[in-house]
Amino acid sequence: MTPERYQRLLQVLNKRQNNLAVVLENVFDPHNISAVMRSCDAVGIQDIYVLNSKIPRHKKWGAKSSSSAAKWLSIHQFTDVQACFDELRKRYDKILTTHLSSDAAGIYDIDFTQSLALVFGNEHDGVSEEIRALADGNFIIPQVGIIKSLNISVACAVTMYEAYRQKHRAGHYDQQSLPEFRYNTLLKEWGVMQGEVKQNNEI
Repeated sequence: MTPERYQRLLQVLNKRQNNLAVVLENVFDPHNISAVMRSCDAVGIQDIYVLNSKIPRHKKWGAKSSSSAAKWLSIHQFTDVQACFDELRKRYDKILTTHLSSDAAGIYDIDFTQSLALVFGNEHDGVSEEIRALADGNFIIPQVGIIKSLNISVACAVTMYEAYRQKHRAGHYDQQSLPEFRYNTLLKEWGVMQGEVKQNNEI
């Protein structure tokens, strides 16, 4: 690995956000999951939780053009709802779902600088009633068209970039967010070793 490549990976890790995650509930199409992964990588979200409690566990992700993002992310797969939420509660202060309800807040009224896990439901039914009951609230993306829905990957991308806007403005990308142990663990997972870099520098 060249020193330039090593520095590039460090720059990416320095922008990874430790207090924001995406949760996908029973999303059928692996291409949608893959597109979500690409958006998450783009805005520095490291953790994606894939909950398959009603459909088979995914064995692979979608299109080659975006599935390569998966190797740079930490993907946590669950088949049990409670086990997934127990893990989320350990790591994040609030869990919000995307659901059109009378008490739902618009994404521009959500404080994305806080510690959040954001749940997106499947292509047909959205977030299930079971998941909504376990969450702390709902949010929606404002729309003025006739069709009051967006493709899940589009909805996720719109939400992620509003989160990016807020977090960038708050300076969250100006300093390392990941804990030191997690930071170093990811470096190793990405195949970066200090010895390799030193060796390249010596050549």
